[in-house]
Amino acid sequence: MPFVGVLPDREHLFRPEPRREVAVSDAAAWRLNPDYRHVYNKLHLALDAGLTAAPCGVAPADLGIAADDEVFVKPITNLAGMGLNARTVAADAVPAEPGSFWCQRLQGTHTSSDCLVEDGAVRWFAHTRGSEQKDAARPIYWEIGAAVPELEPWIANWVRRNLASYSGICNIELIGGRPIEAHLRGSNGFFDFYGAEFLPAWVALADGEPFTPPPPIPGGFVISVFGEADLSEANLRTAEGAGVDVQPDPSTPGRAAILRCRDRDAGFDIYRRLTGHTL
Repeated sequence: MPFVGVLPDREHLFRPEPRREVAVSDAAAWRLNPDYRHVYNKLHLALDAGLTAAPCGVAPADLGIAADDEVFVKPITNLAGMGLNARTVAADAVPAEPGSFWCQRLQGTHTSSDCLVEDGAVRWFAHTRGSEQKDAARPIYWEIGAAVPELEPWIANWVRRNLASYSGICNIELIGGRPIEAHLRGSNGFFDFYGAEFLPAWVALADGEPFTPPPPIPGGFVISVFGEADLSEANLRTAEGAGVDVQPDPSTPGRAAILRCRDRDAGFDIYRRLTGHTL
């Protein structure tokens, strides 16, 4: 059976294929993993981590949040783009929005960690760190293969408590070391940088075959080109010559393209060519 939810332009990455259905999208992951669907409940995720949070309709002031403090507001569960409709508002301006919740605002570095899990135990990590430079709270670029060993004990404990007996891949996103989202799939946009041994190891794990964790990932950079971009043939040829893959992105609001590269300086130079701005 194939991987489920692979975008057509990413199919080349997903080889070999597993014998059983394995989710690549959140919608497929929710359908295929009924015992672990609770990880997609972001209100549960926040409360489980000890954060101050509640459904919209519960006033932040009633839980000790000052009126002028900022809080996150986002859907409790959202499989059609996990970050959609997430925003920061003043605590005294939380909308009465059905199906959404508010949470204390987190600050610090945004990280995304993929984990290969065997029977509820993390066997392998791939960490990615978001840049401090943001566009509407979205990191401009991600460093794949970042060293953040201080996060691993917390993540391993979270997986042990929430994914007991689970085998496969999962992802958890943190801000300042505290959770904002969890997924029963990996960071598909970063798989280019995980090395040749990653997919076979994941497939073996998913199929219940003998599993050997892959080596640490080679790493690289994924850069989002938000706003306008000059995607002319001349610029695309220059990018290819510099070892930078340019993927137009017509589906993400406000993002013209995604750049993938091993060398950060090369990626930054192509970003400047496409946008006229420096990073």
